Amino acid sequence: MSIRPQLEATLDPITDVFKTMHVTAFGLHRLEATAPWGVRQENQTEEITLAHRKTSPADLAHFAMLSRGNCWLSVDGIPDPIPLTGGDCFLLAKGTSIVMRDSPRTRPKWTFREIGASANGNVALCGGGGAPTTIVCGSLSFDRASLKPITQLLPSFILMKADQARTLALHNTVQALASEMAEQAPGSEVVATRLAEVLVIQLLRAHIASEPGRNRGWLRAVFDPQMGTALTAIHDRVNAPWTVESMAEAAGMSRSAFAARFKELLGETPLEYVTGWRMQKAMQLLQQRDKKLIDVARSVGYESDAAFSKAFKRVVGANPGEYLKRGFESTGHA
Repeated sequence: MSIRPQLEATLDPITDVFKTMHVTAFGLHRLEATAPWGVRQENQTEEITLAHRKTSPADLAHFAMLSRGNCWLSVDGIPDPIPLTGGDCFLLAKGTSIVMRDSPRTRPKWTFREIGASANGNVALCGGGGAPTTIVCGSLSFDRASLKPITQLLPSFILMKADQARTLALHNTVQALASEMAEQAPGSEVVATRLAEVLVIQLLRAHIASEPGRNRGWLRAVFDPQMGTALTAIHDRVNAPWTVESMAEAAGMSRSAFAARFKELLGETPLEYVTGWRMQKAMQLLQQRDKKLIDVARSVGYESDAAFSKAFKRVVGANPGEYLKRGFESTGHA
């Protein structure tokens, strides 16, 4: 019992990514389709991005949940159409082409952009008047501090079937999100943003739980006994004076074996990873706008704001002041 509080206090890498991530939902609508119907999305970055949002295509992902009926989903790169039933939910990274339709033989007549443009409020209609299908769908944007963590976790396509674990929670979250976006009550935008964050975390968590052994790269490293121990130590104490030797010691490996295995799994050196993650945390702290630069620097392991600013500019491409100004301008004109 004496060590239990210490174990619970340890910040694991996946939780750390979730805490750093910030998501905004937009373009949410309910598609009421009647057979025969077919909708295609040839380019995620062009089809669903709303004209009034100046959102970089790199910031986007899209989700949908079948809340009634049945349909077929064709995903670029997957040879066979996937049958969907009520409660099935999927998340798509940008640039993934898909087709949804009542039958694999139906030719898609519309794009998601055309359907969205003809929507009455948040409800869009299409089809020939036959068997009904209802799909709740929308887009997600991630702030710049979230992009690298998201790319570490998000494959091009995640499908959660209704009978899989955690799907009930997903279904409840999507329905609550749809309700908030439809009613437009005071505070709806804030609630919808929080629900979007919950939705992404639930989807990613369910995906990780369903197939941890088949993941590659960062997730594979997290679940590797030795690499995972080192990554947990790094994320739990990001401001520690990390060296390759101290990380190798945390992993219980020799310095050379650790460095080689780390580079093999994560595609970068241990020190590059530590510096990159420190900058991700720093971007999050800077956006709070209530911390002095030296406090942000010390929070991520730098003794001086000059050393921190130099590392920040090398990784992010702008010094902290320029980064904050650029972020303010992009949000102020959205």
